[in-house]
Amino acid sequence: MKFTVDFRPRLLSTLRTYTKEKFFSDLMAGIIVGIVALPLAIAFGIASGVSPEKGLITAIIGGFIVSFLSGSSVQIGGPTGAFIVIVYGIIQNFGVEGLAIATILAGVFLMLMGVLRLGTIIKFIPYPIVVGFTSGIALTIFTTQVKDLLGMTVGEMPADFVSKWLVYAQQACTVSLWPALIGVASIAVIFATPRFLKKIPGSLVAIIVMTVIAWLLRRYAGVTAIETIGDRFVINASLPRPEAISVSMETIHRLLPPAFTIAILGAIESLLSATVADGVTGDRHHSNTELIAQGAANIVVPLFGGIPVTGAIARTMTNINNGGRTPVAGVIHAVVLSLILLFLGPLTRHIPMACLAGVLVVVAYNMSEWRTFRSLLKNPGSDVAVLLTTFLLTVVFDLTIAIEIGLLLAMLLFMRRMMETTKVSVTTGNINLSEDAEAPRDIEVLRVPEGVEVYEINGPFFFGIANKFDECMRRMGGKPLVRIIRMRKVPFMDSTGLHNLESLCRLSQKENIRIILSGVNPKVHEMLIKNGMDRRIGHENICSHIDAALARATQYVAEEEGGDSKFKIQDSRFKIP
Repeated sequence: MKFTVDFRPRLLSTLRTYTKEKFFSDLMAGIIVGIVALPLAIAFGIASGVSPEKGLITAIIGGFIVSFLSGSSVQIGGPTGAFIVIVYGIIQNFGVEGLAIATILAGVFLMLMGVLRLGTIIKFIPYPIVVGFTSGIALTIFTTQVKDLLGMTVGEMPADFVSKWLVYAQQACTVSLWPALIGVASIAVIFATPRFLKKIPGSLVAIIVMTVIAWLLRRYAGVTAIETIGDRFVINASLPRPEAISVSMETIHRLLPPAFTIAILGAIESLLSATVADGVTGDRHHSNTELIAQGAANIVVPLFGGIPVTGAIARTMTNINNGGRTPVAGVIHAVVLSLILLFLGPLTRHIPMACLAGVLVVVAYNMSEWRTFRSLLKNPGSDVAVLLTTFLLTVVFDLTIAIEIGLLLAMLLFMRRMMETTKVSVTTGNINLSEDAEAPRDIEVLRVPEGVEVYEINGPFFFGIANKFDECMRRMGGKPLVRIIRMRKVPFMDSTGLHNLESLCRLSQKENIRIILSGVNPKVHEMLIKNGMDRRIGHENICSHIDAALARATQYVAEEEGGDSKFKIQDSRFKIP
């Protein structure tokens, strides 16, 4: 079998049929998305612990690479709120260079996922986990912005969630009136803007209005309490050059867990964004190509000082709503951002920090999915346990632990459900075939001869159910001449189930009990043959249906009792009167 990489960038296929009309539509969408991305990129960069231009550089370079290589026609890439918590934690523990290494490793993981055709990974992440860590991230983002939102004069902030709120409670007297007014007013403007302006994002309106107000207050009213970006950062309004990153095996080993978290989070968010976009446009993205594109972006962006990149749902939807239908719109959005950085970059130093905090508070609110969270609390207990565990671990500890334990808990609960749905039944009398698609329709009942027990496994025969099968055998306690195991409803069998079956065969042979398998599907049958089960029990004892299995059992019973060994199949049948 020849292995091929599923890499089909949409830009290449788009350019073959590209028209002037499509270009003007993409041009308008790209300009609007670039304007929308400006305040978000700055806010995400600062909240992640880097300078504002690093957020812009991430949106420019990452957005360009994602659109150039993407498997989606409308995907917009860049920094997102989901990464704030994990990025901030990595910088605190490993520095900016550690973040660069972790992001590059995450990019390698993403590319491997795409090359290995794991583009359907989003289907294997339970929904309660996604909502749990998304809501947890939202609460954490809100917590980190309280200080700037209210203009509190607090020194070094602790890293953990509980300690932050203890500090806020202790330092509540340091709340500054002007920054608090700017922050609250920013939130009000963002929520109010859609009622009056449909095309212009509220975050951009809030930043422009509050920046002008803050500048006027500082210049003409002598209000210096409103801290701006320029008071905290030096803006470098130029495109950076790539820098070398020193890497050691020890550093890689320490950064593998957070890198894996970035990769999983990036895969989930980018594929979710592409899936949502497909639902609106009627298109169908190439998930493996999308993962490769995201991986390439995350490998390149850190070389220029950027932070992790992924598909941004809000910006992607803005692109669609404004007429963007090809990757060209995403490329234009990156160009627009680069022009803003080069020519308007110095103006960003006047943006109030409280206004950016207000923007991120709204982002956190939109991320929280509190309505979905509340509805999931009405689901079965196992889903609620996964939801709350992931949420609390994200808030109290960090995202890496939350995803790892959340996935582990989800898998354990899934296996428990599989065990509950897989049934083992025993029949020693008659088998009713009225609802049995395995047997001919003119036969309604099969007689189970004396000395024969029929066991039926209904569901996957994996390591979880193997012990249940053993317990069922022990409860019977008898010693029949023949044991028939019906496997018509066993879709697959793992190595533990096979080992359990082999052990049963060995023990039965010691007790001179025959084993017959009935209704084995082709995949399970192939597995049995590969492992030599046909040699252990006899090829003729792996039967295609229960008719043949009972005929074999009847023959063995007759041989054991010294009777006629050539019973016909019809001898085991009778119709209901």
